[in-house]
Amino acid sequence: MNKLIFRKFSLDILNFFLIASFSITFIVWIIQAVNFLDLVSDDGHSLKVYFYYVSLNFPKIFSKTIVFVFFISIFYVINKYSNSNELIVFWNNGIKKIYFINFILKLSILFLVLQLVLNLFVVPKSQNLARLFLKESNIDFLPKLISEKKFINVVKNLTIFVEEFRKDGVLNKIYINEKIDQNNSKIIVADSGKIIKKDNQFYLRLYNGGITNLNQTNSFALNFSETDYDLSNFSTKSITHPKMQEIKSSIILNCFKEFLLNLNIKNQRSFAISANQTCHNRDLKSISDEIYKRLILPFYTLIISLIAASLIVEPKSKYFIKFHKLNIFLIGSFTIILSQISLKFLLTSVSTVYIILLLPVILILIYYLILLLLTKFKLNFL
Repeated sequence: MNKLIFRKFSLDILNFFLIASFSITFIVWIIQAVNFLDLVSDDGHSLKVYFYYVSLNFPKIFSKTIVFVFFISIFYVINKYSNSNELIVFWNNGIKKIYFINFILKLSILFLVLQLVLNLFVVPKSQNLARLFLKESNIDFLPKLISEKKFINVVKNLTIFVEEFRKDGVLNKIYINEKIDQNNSKIIVADSGKIIKKDNQFYLRLYNGGITNLNQTNSFALNFSETDYDLSNFSTKSITHPKMQEIKSSIILNCFKEFLLNLNIKNQRSFAISANQTCHNRDLKSISDEIYKRLILPFYTLIISLIAASLIVEPKSKYFIKFHKLNIFLIGSFTIILSQISLKFLLTSVSTVYIILLLPVILILIYYLILLLLTKFKLNFL
């Protein structure tokens, strides 16, 4: 009988969690997708690239909502059971409060494992795939971004200006400025031209113009009657260098390990790994912050579950019982905020590092001990 009661209770939590988490994730995803529209409007990518890129951000958003939504799920379901007097079913079947709390703690371990899998493997992989797809994609939306009397610079080292863009696709009075390197550049002027596509690559076919190569010492000019200007040689202005959140967890841990082996270098803030160029000149704080987000932050799921479970332990004072639910909600919210702001003090000192890393475990032990005392437990209940 007890198994059936707890099965229904856990299913209620799971159902609410799935509905709430996917609803919040979808709303945040929509807002973020709107913010990423500049991949099309400013960076010249196609709608296919855009939708693929924003879709791969879904796991990242979902992983960030787990702790908060899990707390809300437990809080909501217990509050619902309390208001409908369904908690009496647990007590009438001989289920002790501490056993009830232990069940929620065990359930939270499953969500802890889920979050660790997402943070350590799924999210970095999806973020890296999104960046690689963006890096390898063609700027195939560029032709639609070219407009009359407007400088277009959606790709690196290239600026295009068109005086007139006719409805038949013909461009008149074309100006192109290409920066080859820091000291060399190329200017192309043409009377007319049009955009063509060959082998899935875009070209500007130019007529009656000239090419001027410029450097610090001299210049060289060449006239032409017709030439094709390859647009596929240029990369997008979107960031294609891997961010910290896109790097494999094993690589980040190796980077941090490598730093620890070089602690004899005083005031070292960045370091290079000869065997792994991914960590070259990475800032120590960015690496430690990412390790904290992936590995330490999920453990706050356990303390959050205990705080929500403490709803069943009502205070004896009538004054406190009036604000019991509000207090529990505020304590849970404060703990979630604490998990985020403690990141800013991670590298303040050596002692602070140990405190912040062990803080979730310390909070779990202290809060669980308080619950043991409040529920007047006996060892055979555990």
